[in-house]
Amino acid sequence: MMTRLTVLIIAVLLTGVLLDRSGAVAESDQKAHAISAEDYALYDQVVTSKFLTSATQLVVLDRMTRLRLFPDQEGPTTIGAFQEQGYFDGELPADLIREFSAVNRQPSRLEGRFHFGVGYRFATGDTIEEPEVSLAGPVTVGRARPVQAPSVLDRLAFSRVARSLLNDDALMYVEALRPDGTGAGFLVWFRRQGRSWTLFDTEVAWTIQAHVEPRRRAAACALMGLDGSMRP
Repeated sequence: MMTRLTVLIIAVLLTGVLLDRSGAVAESDQKAHAISAEDYALYDQVVTSKFLTSATQLVVLDRMTRLRLFPDQEGPTTIGAFQEQGYFDGELPADLIREFSAVNRQPSRLEGRFHFGVGYRFATGDTIEEPEVSLAGPVTVGRARPVQAPSVLDRLAFSRVARSLLNDDALMYVEALRPDGTGAGFLVWFRRQGRSWTLFDTEVAWTIQAHVEPRRRAAACALMGLDGSMRP
């Protein structure tokens, strides 16, 4: 009887230890997949400089980060597939490409930590979440936009931000896909200057115009300004 009781007690203790360890591992994984405040600052910079207009009042953002670089892509972007495209004339640092592939193997959940000056809502699939995240700060637009620009920007999606080993280069993917199916996807390359990050270059990954199949790295005159800004 004592032997059975001892075995039972040991089994209970071992179960508790295993549960504690699994909980610690899950918490560690959650922290590893958390998006940093520094990355949200880069997202803000892209939204403000490339997509906002003086008329924008609301932005719809995909809740989960993107793994793909093309609408018809299956699975995450591999290093080989990335290098085949020759983005930025092949000038991206190799370690930055490796990191981009590594951090974008699993989708991450975006949180309400954006600060680009207008309200925004998250969307999952066709469902737009409530409530709206409101921001009190004014919108600063780099150049004049058409007065007839729509007040709702629907929608933007981001990848995770990749950083080089020396943390002097950063890379992200962003896509703007409108409800009518038109849009474009971009790779955005940042470089660090002192304590600040500067948008160094933008590469068009694909575009979709009305009644036209997706075109990879095509000239996007009808969709973009000369500076790579997405027109409403």
